[in-house]
Amino acid sequence: MMRAGWLHHVTPEGCKAHALVFLSHGQLASTSLREPVAHITAADVHITSDDVIVMFHDPSLERTTNGSGLIRDQPYHGNIENIRTTKTPVQKIPTFHELCDFLMRPECMHVKVNIDIKPDNDPDRLFCLMREIVNRYSDCETALSPRIILGLWHPKFLHAALKHVPLLRRIHIGGSPSLARQYFWKHCDGFSMWFAGLVGAEGQAFLREAQGAGKDVYVWTVNRPDEMIEATRWGVKAVLTDKTEIFRDLRVAMAKDFAATRKDQVGLFFRWASWRYWMLPQFVIQTMWVANLEKRAGESFKAADDRALREAAAKVVTAAAAPHEDTSGATTVIGSPDALKPSPTDNAAVPPITASLASPAA
Repeated sequence: MMRAGWLHHVTPEGCKAHALVFLSHGQLASTSLREPVAHITAADVHITSDDVIVMFHDPSLERTTNGSGLIRDQPYHGNIENIRTTKTPVQKIPTFHELCDFLMRPECMHVKVNIDIKPDNDPDRLFCLMREIVNRYSDCETALSPRIILGLWHPKFLHAALKHVPLLRRIHIGGSPSLARQYFWKHCDGFSMWFAGLVGAEGQAFLREAQGAGKDVYVWTVNRPDEMIEATRWGVKAVLTDKTEIFRDLRVAMAKDFAATRKDQVGLFFRWASWRYWMLPQFVIQTMWVANLEKRAGESFKAADDRALREAAAKVVTAAAAPHEDTSGATTVIGSPDALKPSPTDNAAVPPITASLASPAA
């Protein structure tokens, strides 16, 4: 199920933005994309017991549908496919396959989808299923994969995405600039960050660094007018808000006179306008946040990163041990003891294999 809301691409210069549309209540096949602007859908995903990926926010069905129980415990075929939403318009629960069909329509080739990958999922199972579906489409490498954006909270999912679906775009969703830099910087195209986490000095430094590196920065969930204006001033790629009417009116005002609008709406001491911006609450919130993510993923950030490095090292060793043919046609086993012995004229030390492994925390 798609999350309702609006994501606006914003700039202080005229505030001309594309409105990036979030579909709600599973609207895929019935959605008409009439406006000549860029659109993006956003959704969470879950896997049914018979390996069907469904686009739905909650892990269970009862809150918004006429079904009940956890999605992971129920089959899609013969069960979830017959469940409907309780709000009008009544909709079926769409699948990832149906979403890809939607994206590949000729009139929808400009649409992108941001998939929020919650840490409750099994990353290898999820991304293998995604790969199988995406690869069914002709020209998927250029026509479909670049328009599917994976929103990753935990490095466990980053490494699995790199392994199984490397052509899909990746962004990190989080609230800690330091963790974003440490675990996600190298392999993510952008960052969807909690607004309050970017207000302070560390957040502003991260924002400048990301923008300087050509990485997109999005902020959420921005419902206060002063925060909307500051996010615009920062030059972020997009703002996620539930208060679409307020933001729409503000964009008109900012387009007319940004300086005057900011002076009217943003206080002189904005950095202290909310306790959420303060250092101690930031530390407590982010610590609790990470603990929750690690509990749900079943692995700490560091453990997932260390495991990925070990797996990468093992692949290098395996590749080094594989037989290779030289130009004369003779076969040399690179990993054999004889092959690893230096020649009498070679006094250079053999570098350790791990020396060539770059840390993900680039």
